[in-house]
Amino acid sequence: MPEFDIYTAIGFVGMIMIVSAYAYLTAKDEPNPFILHGTNLVGATLLAISLLVHTNLPSLVLEAIWISVAIWGLTKAFMARKKSQGDAP
Repeated sequence: MPEFDIYTAIGFVGMIMIVSAYAYLTAKDEPNPFILHGTNLVGATLLAISLLVHTNLPSLVLEAIWISVAIWGLTKAFMARKKSQGDAP
């Protein structure tokens, strides 16, 4: 059994964050994109840190994609917020 070290703990925190973001998405009728994508971004980053030490290449690639999608989602949310503020009288 692998050693339980700080990087394993970091990975568990990241996993909990990603699962929590999914639960949040499922529970809310209109989820806040900043909460959803921000939580996914932090969670995936923590998992990637863990995977850099305890390497599993397919999982590391998955987290890189997850991080990219979260950044894309946050970018869209910031652009939508900026547009809605610009449309206000």
